[in-house]
This record gives sequence, structure tokens and C-alpha cells, in this order.
Amino acid sequence: MTEETPGFEEEPDVPSGATPDDAAPKAAEPDSAKEPGPAAPPAGDVQQDATQTALIAQLDQVRTALGERTADLQRLQAEYQNYRRRVERDRVSVKEIAVASLLTELLPVLDDIGRAREHAELVGGFKSVAESLETVAAKMGLQQFGKEGEPFDPTIHEALMHSYAPDVTEDTCVAILQPGYRFGERTIRPARVAVAEPQPGVQPGEKASNADEPETDEESGGPDEG
Repeated sequence: MTEETPGFEEEPDVPSGATPDDAAPKAAEPDSAKEPGPAAPPAGDVQQDATQTALIAQLDQVRTALGERTADLQRLQAEYQNYRRRVERDRVSVKEIAVASLLTELLPVLDDIGRAREHAELVGGFKSVAESLETVAAKMGLQQFGKEGEPFDPTIHEALMHSYAPDVTEDTCVAILQPGYRFGERTIRPARVAVAEPQPGVQPGEKASNADEPETDEESGGPDEG
């Protein structure tokens, strides 16, 4: 049996032509060296991403503020349009009231002109002045209404006289005592009329009474013979 000398170890066989470094066993490489992980982003990219995020946030704030200002502007514009329409409506209303008041003061003069025309007294220079006044009143919007034979309407007629008539089927204006006037849709003065109602118990087309009519020969049975 061969005895090994303590303190000495057998060296591995080294092929011929190899260097001593080749004979040394290589240490195991770590796994991280074999499969490299994701590389850390450069500091410049991180700063750029942060800048973009801040810009996007600022852009969102600007868009929100722009939307609020646009809504405020639209609301102000709507209020201004409503204000203009209200002012225009009030202006027209005040103008109509003033014109209606003026025309109301002229009605007695127009009534006098109408009576003079009915009595053939509208002649000479007075006729020219009267016609000019009627023309101006018509241009201002004054309209005359009220005709004989039209149905009685209590909203535009004022009944001053009342009677019964067998030839009417409803309350009818049989005489215009004073014409009515309107300005636009406003009635300045109702027409003053005489009204006739259907006679009670008489159908339209029938005569009021047959008592006063003489009997014919057929109704009395003919002349007496002998």
C-alpha cells in the first residue's frame, strides 16, 4: 500500500500545450450575468415623462376653465338677448298705448265728421280737412267697425236699444247708433247698436200673427149659396 504524503494534493492532468490558467477550474457565473434584466431608464427620460404629465394636467385645467368661461359667455349672451327682446316689447307697448290714447281723444271729432257727412254738411274746406284727418287716423292704425245685420257680440258691441223681430234667428244688430273703433287687436270703443232678438214662440220664416189677416174663401168654406 502506498502512503500519501500529507500536505500534498494531486494536481489534475494538464494537457500538453495548455497554460496553468487553463488548468484552474472556472467559477460558476451568476444567473444575472447569463440573463440580463430590464435596463433602468435613463434619468433624462424620467424627467421628460414627468414634464409631459405636468403639461397634460395643465392642459386639462385650461380646457376646464375654457369650458366654464364659454358657458358663462353663452349665459350672458342669452340674458342680453332676453333683455333686448323685453326692452323692444316694452317700447312697442308704450308706443301703442300712446297712439291709442291719442286716437281715443280724436273719436268725438270723427263722430262729428260722420254726422256731418250723413246730413250732407261735409262740403268745402271742411270736407278736405275732415278727409285728411280720417286718412291720418287710418294710417296710424285706427279701424272702424259695426254694420247693420251682423250678429251681436257683447265683446265689441254695446246694446243701447232692444227689440224683437220675427225675421232674425239670433241677436242681431239692426241699427248702428255709433260706430266702434279698434287699434290693432285693442278695442278703443265698442260699437253702440240697437239689437233685435228672435220673437218668442215664432219660428224663423213664420209670420208673427195671423189674427189680423182676412180669411180667404177657401178658409171660410166659400161663399154662401142661395
